[in-house]
Amino acid sequence: MKVFNYNRWLILFIVIGLAAALAIGAQRHQVETANHQVDLAIDYEGLLELAEREGLPPGTVMEQAKEAGITSLAVYETTFKKLNANGKASAVSGSQILSGYHSGSLTDPVWRQLVAEGRIVGTEVYVTGHDPLTWREVKEDLFRRLGTDRVRLYTVGGEEVLAVKAHYESFLKMNLGMPTDEMKAVNDAGFYVLARPSNYEDCSADDVQAVFRRLDGFRISEVVFSGTQTLGAPKSLQTTIDAMKERNMTLGLIEATTQLQFYKQDGMNEIAKGLGYDHVARLYSVPKDEQPKLKLDTIVERWSNTDEERNIRIDLMRIYDKPSPNMSLLATNMKYFRDTHDKLAAHGYTFGPAGTFQSFYPARALRALVMAGVAAAVVLYLSLIIPRLNARPRMQMILFALFAALSVVPVLMGNGAKIRVLAALASANVFPALAVMAQLDRVRAFRDRACASLPRLIVTAALALLATGVLSYIGAAYLSGSLADTEYLLEFQIFRGIKLTFVLPLVLVGIAFLQRFDVFDGRMDDTEGVVNQLRKILDMPVRVKSLLILFLVLIAGVVFVARSGHTSGMPVSQTELRFRAFLEQAFYARPRTKELLIGHPAFMLAAMAFWRKWPTMIFFALVLVATIGQGSMVETFAHMRTPVYMSFMRGIGGIVMGAGIGAEAMVLIELWQVIVSKAKGSKAD
Repeated sequence: MKVFNYNRWLILFIVIGLAAALAIGAQRHQVETANHQVDLAIDYEGLLELAEREGLPPGTVMEQAKEAGITSLAVYETTFKKLNANGKASAVSGSQILSGYHSGSLTDPVWRQLVAEGRIVGTEVYVTGHDPLTWREVKEDLFRRLGTDRVRLYTVGGEEVLAVKAHYESFLKMNLGMPTDEMKAVNDAGFYVLARPSNYEDCSADDVQAVFRRLDGFRISEVVFSGTQTLGAPKSLQTTIDAMKERNMTLGLIEATTQLQFYKQDGMNEIAKGLGYDHVARLYSVPKDEQPKLKLDTIVERWSNTDEERNIRIDLMRIYDKPSPNMSLLATNMKYFRDTHDKLAAHGYTFGPAGTFQSFYPARALRALVMAGVAAAVVLYLSLIIPRLNARPRMQMILFALFAALSVVPVLMGNGAKIRVLAALASANVFPALAVMAQLDRVRAFRDRACASLPRLIVTAALALLATGVLSYIGAAYLSGSLADTEYLLEFQIFRGIKLTFVLPLVLVGIAFLQRFDVFDGRMDDTEGVVNQLRKILDMPVRVKSLLILFLVLIAGVVFVARSGHTSGMPVSQTELRFRAFLEQAFYARPRTKELLIGHPAFMLAAMAFWRKWPTMIFFALVLVATIGQGSMVETFAHMRTPVYMSFMRGIGGIVMGAGIGAEAMVLIELWQVIVSKAKGSKAD
């Protein structure tokens, strides 16, 4: 029997690196628990619409929203579509004025005189104001956006009028700056303003400063830019950064529809970096076309999961357009706000301007020790699949010194961003493989012992699963320790090797298995090695039935990989969604189905296959499937936006429930074998 020795020096360096990784993990946990304040926000216009639809004064609806837990109201730039509706200013096309003149409906003698003199142009837009404050802001913004060559100011009957060269329909939708009257109304009602300014065309530093001057004097919770550009892009971003720094403002970035990173806005990365990542918060809003399909309890659960699992700290809510059964529209929306608030409060969140992460960049020395530990793990794995290297400890240490130097030096020099990603990738793949391999080597030492009792076998398998999970969690600590910093927590940086981590551990364990076991004769030992067994596999005659099975396995593998992440587009059935909802309610964090339904039950059955002397090929297949669960436990920590404690508890829940499902499967198989054995005995009689 081949014996593989575990290099104690390599294990020592892994332990040292683990201590450093755990220290980083503890710091990360402190940073995450300190960031626990959520801004519950809704559009100011949405509340006004709700008041109109219910026939209530806006103040009454806003007071109820405040009592329900809303902390900020989002205020967008005004437009003439809104100003025409609220009567504070008017924009009329020249063609409308000319039409009224010719039809006789234009009665104002001054305007009729202007038409008669040919001063009204059908392709222009004519703007008048009816509120002094609004008119001053409209004039300022129109000249700033369009310039004096497109905007003319003159007096008609003692009233100022702006003649604008613009397409009328587009002009009605054009942004006209942040409305101070709306921001004042929001603050007076007891809310913060979530400011939503947009960018100017060819934005200058003076344009940027004008926007922030208009925001001065108001209680602003966050600034979340509207449109595809941030204010100041592309030439005046530094002015935006300086203005936000001076006012100690928080930048809100909108989570992308894939729930991964952000909706792309030109200049957002530059502003975030210049402002400091400790002044950035993530914003989520349920898609407008999706919300009507969600019942109140479902959407409330969505917000709870969103804030807990994705570090969302700005919940920008929308009103429901239709009431729930036996409720008014107002009652429906207030219940929505209140239930969301109460659900988050029950999970320990406070409410107000969005919480942000403190600047978190672990010490280089700690990170360097993590890099050295990963290097030791890689060399240890190589020594456990290459017999000649396993027999040469000195060569192992030379390889370790080389790998460690290549990874540690860049980190100590303050660089090493790519090295850290490679270390995380190695952690996500090598440590689950080592965890499974450790169990394989352990059971080989006891291959001749019997384990006839099913209860004892179940307990043995469960304990082995727990031990393997603990070893896999070492990889999770290393992965987190390699990447953890504020940029990863906010998803400015992401781990891009997730798809690979679903496949590579299976390959690594498969190689190790073929180096230890003979998959053909069932002796579970004295293998001819990886290469020879692969040659035998390639030389095997293939039947149509085998091809069909292989095809089904291939499809399952494609689905398995494609279902990971956020961009696959692979649909999820309603049954699975309901099952996920049940798990979310039953556990602190929903266990992953790859662990509790696939990997961990397979681990339990693999133990049964070994002790009950099933064919080695079946044992091999079950070991590979069991590796899926171990890899998934580590890969969970690659989602750096999810709090590390939640990822830890998710894995624990998966082990507990997976072991239970596996135990049930073992009992059913045992019963089946007893039934089959009795049936054969009765036939023989």
